[in-house]
Amino acid sequence: MTVAGEPNLTVGEQDSELTGRLERELEAFNEAATDAAPRGDFSVKVTDADGRLVGGLTAWVWGRLCGIELLWVREGSRAGGWGSKLLLAAEAEAVRRGCDRVMVSSFTFQAPGFYQRHGYAEVGRVPGIPGGHADVYLTKALTDRGSGRE
Repeated sequence: MTVAGEPNLTVGEQDSELTGRLERELEAFNEAATDAAPRGDFSVKVTDADGRLVGGLTAWVWGRLCGIELLWVREGSRAGGWGSKLLLAAEAEAVRRGCDRVMVSSFTFQAPGFYQRHGYAEVGRVPGIPGGHADVYLTKALTDRGSGRE
């Protein structure tokens, strides 16, 4: 029973209107807390001669931090080094946009080793992914500390 004038708590399926409102409210809160650090999104993609997607990467930038969201290469092209090329291109774009570090998460059955081979270090792990897996969080500095570039 709901009492008139009292807040009403509901649980339901995904609500796109609620999601949009929460995103706007949290972005405004975060902007105020971070002195309106610049934000943006970018992507990198590879297509074959027929225009079909070989692979792609999406990322965001917030201040001096870049976050890799998605990186995928189609199965028949995975041995061609396209994952590395996509990642290196994204890192270069992040530096161009003023970032000095990058972060990514990868399930243990995906590619944490791939990121580690590219200089990423594990900073955290969350267990509980179905099948006995974990979500691995990794970061990498994008600046050359010895050059004075920071």
